[in-house]
Amino acid sequence: MTHRLAVLLSGAGTNLQAILDAIATGDLPARVTLVLSNRAGAPGVARARRAGLPTAVIDHRDYPDREAFDRAMIGRIDAAGADTVVLAGFMRILSPLFVRHYRGRLINIHPSLLPKYPGLDTHARALAAGDARHGCSLHFVTDELDGGPLIARAEVAVEQNDNVETLSKRVQQQEHSLYPRVLRWRAEGRLHLTDQGVELDGETLPASGLSPGTPA
Repeated sequence: MTHRLAVLLSGAGTNLQAILDAIATGDLPARVTLVLSNRAGAPGVARARRAGLPTAVIDHRDYPDREAFDRAMIGRIDAAGADTVVLAGFMRILSPLFVRHYRGRLINIHPSLLPKYPGLDTHARALAAGDARHGCSLHFVTDELDGGPLIARAEVAVEQNDNVETLSKRVQQQEHSLYPRVLRWRAEGRLHLTDQGVELDGETLPASGLSPGTPA
């Protein structure tokens, strides 16, 4: 059976597009069975509809608390039969209920070299710190914000004349390459979260995840 992905987003959906492109070329043996957003006007929702994908909009403002909102999302995601839940710019903090429900099946991309700069404004923070390297990280999601076990990271050099926009653009290019690659490992049954950590092809990965350029 083809691996089924549910993609959650709040914005433009550029990582969704990278996933769809990888599926179209055969590089990612999966299909997207749901694109879910908390924002009806998110460009990523329109992108998904143009691609003919099933979509759902669940506005968090319609629910009394975070857990009620997350229960509504769980209902739609489970109905779509998702094997992996893909956070692709979904700008809501998830409740422990949601995270536990999808333990080992919930993956997030974050625009920094975790554990550096969890949270927001990562590019500005990297520039302010004078970092020579910046990048993105893919990790399994746990209750700790941007703190789940790392799967892989991709780096870019910080140039002397970089600003937030130029640095963000280069990091995003790495995101679009790295996310489909990691999801392919999931679709091929090679990537798992175990009690010992992240396991790829039966081997436990280092706590820092796979380094840039590591073949897999």
